[in-house]
Amino acid sequence: MNPHAGARTRGFTALGVTAAAESIAPGLHVVATPIGNLGDITIRALATLAAADAVIVEDTRVTRGLLSHYGVTTPMIAYHEHNAAMVRPQLLKRLDEGAALALVSDAGTPLVSDPGFKLVEEAIAAGVVVSCAPGPSAALAALVVAGLPTDRFFFEGFLPNKSAARRARINEIAAAPATLVFFESARRLAETLADLAAELGPRPAAVVRELTKIYEETRRGSLDALAADYAAMPTPRGEIVVVVGPPGEGAPVSDDALDALLAETLASASLKDAAAIVSARTGAPRRRVYARALALNARSK
Repeated sequence: MNPHAGARTRGFTALGVTAAAESIAPGLHVVATPIGNLGDITIRALATLAAADAVIVEDTRVTRGLLSHYGVTTPMIAYHEHNAAMVRPQLLKRLDEGAALALVSDAGTPLVSDPGFKLVEEAIAAGVVVSCAPGPSAALAALVVAGLPTDRFFFEGFLPNKSAARRARINEIAAAPATLVFFESARRLAETLADLAAELGPRPAAVVRELTKIYEETRRGSLDALAADYAAMPTPRGEIVVVVGPPGEGAPVSDDALDALLAETLASASLKDAAAIVSARTGAPRRRVYARALALNARSK
């Protein structure tokens, strides 16, 4: 039994109707919130936010707008990367005492590129019940509008800020047999697309911007074409997701093109590594690329 239940009026207003929120069980409730369009909130999410003893938020200014829009008066607790070490023990203590706390991110599903994971991890270790009120996710929303394979996907989140580290990480995941999903800031978008094109070749891709908002935009094309487009235009605004097709989804690569890439790569990598890198970049079967590398190596001797 939640010892804090009934301490205040619990309810929310949606579509002009005010509804009472039933008490929720003690524990940590992970609640997905809209990524842009406030209409994407679920009834269960609203009921959970209204019934909770407190809502754990990244930025009180952002979540206050959502709560106010739906008439939810639950108090908020700021929890972000700068205060997490200090606030987390306090939250765990309240959970241990039987509180029902709702955890949200600024937008979308918590724990996807936000500091919520450590709290969930320690709550589980402490025997706290953790449940989820699912809903919007920028990664999934971008995936389904990109027009690329959805049967397997790999969510990378944000790539490193520096180009060298970014390219190294792209190479590490290049051979994954799945569609790749990235978050990126508007100011780094053109540079990241250029690095993706350099390391992965002309794979099909999509840049999805401002999902669910008035100026939502999806631009589709090959990575090299998208990189050139964004390099030539002013820095875009808004939240951005980049989706890249899996290896083998691009146009077939000729032997001459493979040889040129192999010659460039062999200058700084072993034959085996060069074959793996070029295979990942072009989507060409590794066996074929390795055979071309062997032939190219033999001709150079």
